[in-house]
Amino acid sequence: MGEPQWLDQREARLWQSYRDTHRELMRALEARMISNSGLSGADYALLHPLSEAEDGVLRTRDLGRSVGWERSRLSHQVSRMEKRGLVCREECTADARGSMVRLTDLGRKAVDAAAPDHVAAVRTYFFNRLTADEQAQLTTLLNRIAAALPPTYPTPDCDE
Repeated sequence: MGEPQWLDQREARLWQSYRDTHRELMRALEARMISNSGLSGADYALLHPLSEAEDGVLRTRDLGRSVGWERSRLSHQVSRMEKRGLVCREECTADARGSMVRLTDLGRKAVDAAAPDHVAAVRTYFFNRLTADEQAQLTTLLNRIAAALPPTYPTPDCDE
């Protein structure tokens, strides 16, 4: 494997700046979401793809893939949201091994109420700090980095 190629001072500052910015941006968005809607970032992360899905329902495994969560984390979060009436679980009619997560009417109302302020927060904390050219450049750079990452390992076909 050889000697590690340590980060130089410039690279270390950039990497630390990225990590700090990501952490603080997520913290600010989470705090605002909780304060203004009562939803956690995890609630919104699941409610959003469900709200865009046909009939507000997704296979559990597809919902997990859409947010990049492992099965255990997803299962626990869905259980918490079920208790609050935001989602419900259903059997998958196409595959007895699978399960579905459905957005309830209460969940739809919650995500619809939270979305405008969430978008405003993203604009305030992120987009309004960058020019259009900087946004385009950042998109190019992030896409380049993402394209060079190793693929994620597929999860088994069965859900839970």
